[in-house]
Amino acid sequence: MPETPEPTAAGPTLRRATLGTADISFFVVSAAAPLTVMAGVAPVAILLGGIGAPAGYLLAGLTLAVFAVGFTTMSRHVRSGGAFYAYITRGLGKRVGIGAALLALVGYNGMEIGVYGLLGTTTADTAHALGGLDIPWLPVSLAGLALIWYGGFRSIDFGAKVLGVLLVAETGILVLLAAGVLFKGGAHGLSAGSFAPGAVLVPGTAAVLAFAFAAFTGFESTVIYRREARDPDRTIPRATYIAVAFLGLFYAFIVWTVIQAFGGEEVIAAAAEDPGGLFFAAITTYVGPWAADLMHLFIVTSVIASLLAFHNAINRYALALAEEGVLPTVLGRIHPRHRSPYLAGLAQTALGAVVVLGFALAGADPYQQLLLWVNTPGMIGLMALMLLAAIAVPVYFRRIAHTEGPWRTVVAPVAAAVLLAVAIVLVVSKVSLFTMASTAVNTVLVALVPAVFLAGTGLARRLETHRPEVYARFAAEPAEPAEPAEPTEAPEGEEPCPLPTPSSPEPASAPSTPAAPRPAR
Repeated sequence: MPETPEPTAAGPTLRRATLGTADISFFVVSAAAPLTVMAGVAPVAILLGGIGAPAGYLLAGLTLAVFAVGFTTMSRHVRSGGAFYAYITRGLGKRVGIGAALLALVGYNGMEIGVYGLLGTTTADTAHALGGLDIPWLPVSLAGLALIWYGGFRSIDFGAKVLGVLLVAETGILVLLAAGVLFKGGAHGLSAGSFAPGAVLVPGTAAVLAFAFAAFTGFESTVIYRREARDPDRTIPRATYIAVAFLGLFYAFIVWTVIQAFGGEEVIAAAAEDPGGLFFAAITTYVGPWAADLMHLFIVTSVIASLLAFHNAINRYALALAEEGVLPTVLGRIHPRHRSPYLAGLAQTALGAVVVLGFALAGADPYQQLLLWVNTPGMIGLMALMLLAAIAVPVYFRRIAHTEGPWRTVVAPVAAAVLLAVAIVLVVSKVSLFTMASTAVNTVLVALVPAVFLAGTGLARRLETHRPEVYARFAAEPAEPAEPAEPTEAPEGEEPCPLPTPSSPEPASAPSTPAAPRPAR
């Protein structure tokens, strides 16, 4: 482990050169919550898209891999901690960038806070399934808030180790299921029919793609850890591609094996009868009841891992905005021992507690309302940010001298922008599948995304008028390109378009489980 730099005269800094490729990959993949996505959401994808559902995850992965080309290229030119908003500022200007910053802050918080409802319900379901106990969800969610706060308060390498263990557990149980199915040859022998054109080119594939894109939300948060990464120009692109490739291939493979476990026709009937119990029935048949018990436990730890990954990302995003002067500067303080943005973490935990308690006092359902209603606009907001970032890449590279090739700076970003626009249309058109809510509620949830963005552009105008020094240095490059010396004060900078701009850390994503049925008890 590289030696941690001592605190500067201005105060302690984040730990430098601490996270390797594997560590950052753990944060990103954990945020996606693979076990929760598979056991909770994949059965619905199978029900809607039939046996061609695995191909939907591959197509979503390919789309996001194309996006990652321009995104990671920008990461070599923009060293700010603000990631999405810094990239967007560089290409599309400060007003759009500040709008993106507010949207990112709200979006990432939405992706995380709603998941405390999922933590409460999955823990209650697991307690009932394993011990016949009926426990209320609210105390579990509040205890989860305290646990996640402590995980974020500790050093980033502590968080990476915890996530590494939890990720191995949740992916391991899915690999065990797949191995059992493959060893026994499935219900009727193994078949590649899921990838045949006739199985993929069906009307339900559009819904599958919507679910598949949601399952990747948060993979882009690799760039948030730039200041804590070893050799970030290499580590961040590697971690991004590893995360996208792993999630796309792993999701497709696991969904395919579950289809083999039941058989092409039978799996649809089983998913319709008990979607939440599909994976538990499969692992009970092919591995044993003990493995189903482990799966119940690991779904809870999967949710905890996702919450911790998102919490760490949100803290670093808030830190960057505090350094910019957009958020109160107190949120930019770093703990002298753990080198974590501890006050940003405390503020995020307090916000989560207010939202969770508010839904509880209103008598809302922790799954259908706290999770789905809070999570869904966050997911759409982050997809909108990806679209803006893809558009910003070619605009930025047209304005500067560089040695990057056209594939990285024009072809891939433009293709990604088109594909992401299609993905957003798909998700919005199928939003009722994610929220299980009325048309009026869905309209409000979707409208929140442009409303927050427009509020951000209004904030930009206010900053330009009343705090011109903050507006002028927004998303400026750090004074020391490789190692910013003063994390609590953003340096003065020029207009972002002509210069490479800093990116603020982006938060990780809450698990993509928007319309998932609860796992069977």
